[in-house]
Amino acid sequence: KLLFLLLAFVLTFSMVACNSEKVLKESVFTGEYIVDANYVKEHYEDDNVILVDARGEEAAKKGTIEGAITTTWQNLSNIEGATKGDYDWGLILEPEVLSKKLGDLGLSKDKEIILFAEGPKGWGEDGRILWTLKAAGYENLRMVDGGLKALQDIGLPKSKDVKKLDPVEVAIDALDYEHVINTNELEVSYDDYIILDVREDKEYNGGVHYGEAKGGRLPGAIQVRFTDLFDSDGYLKSNEEITSLFENANIKKTDKVVAYCTSGIRSAYTQLIMEMLDYEVVKNYEGSYNTWCVHNEVEN
Repeated sequence: KLLFLLLAFVLTFSMVACNSEKVLKESVFTGEYIVDANYVKEHYEDDNVILVDARGEEAAKKGTIEGAITTTWQNLSNIEGATKGDYDWGLILEPEVLSKKLGDLGLSKDKEIILFAEGPKGWGEDGRILWTLKAAGYENLRMVDGGLKALQDIGLPKSKDVKKLDPVEVAIDALDYEHVINTNELEVSYDDYIILDVREDKEYNGGVHYGEAKGGRLPGAIQVRFTDLFDSDGYLKSNEEITSLFENANIKKTDKVVAYCTSGIRSAYTQLIMEMLDYEVVKNYEGSYNTWCVHNEVEN
């Protein structure tokens, strides 16, 4: 009996220690747009903070964080107004339309907007939306390292109800295209850039898995997988570790880089990470492989 009690005590202590480690884990990546779950726990109820579940309403209704609103990258992009593969498919919406969409969501430019998704288990939707909001002139933007799981692990209240905010006025005079490139632009300046493919091996090696018109990759593309940015717990690796990924791929901080994936989602997240690591010129390719493979040659 004594041995049994001792074993039970050891197991209980180990479980508590593991749970404590999960709760207390902090981000090892540092950058302007990254916050950890502790930061969110301290601030998510502040009047000037809007918490956004970037996975969309359908996913949020299966479980999100109490008080979070939701939207999708598709809602802020030209998806309904074009056919996949068209030159204008997947582009950030024009300022007038985008202003209305963001205003209806209640996303005031005066607020701090904190986005979360599911890290390597998702598609980098929080990064794509943050990248879009940056182009629209928003400045106080963050995304959560560790995503939804980190917020749940730290004890933020769960909910299946999606919060709705009152509409606000949002003015976007013009989009900032510093970190954006479309197919027309890439076609005429292709040789000026290192082309970075952040997709999975099965995509890079020519498989068709997500409705692409054909399999392959952009000519000469270098692969650094989106999922390689994260550790086994779903948190971003350190600045030094991620920099090494790009150095090992022979990508220098002074290179001009265009990142792409299937639809410009994972690559938008990657663009933000590289920007925070002081890569001088990194653009996310709107439309990405879905558009390129319809109009241009690809490699296998």
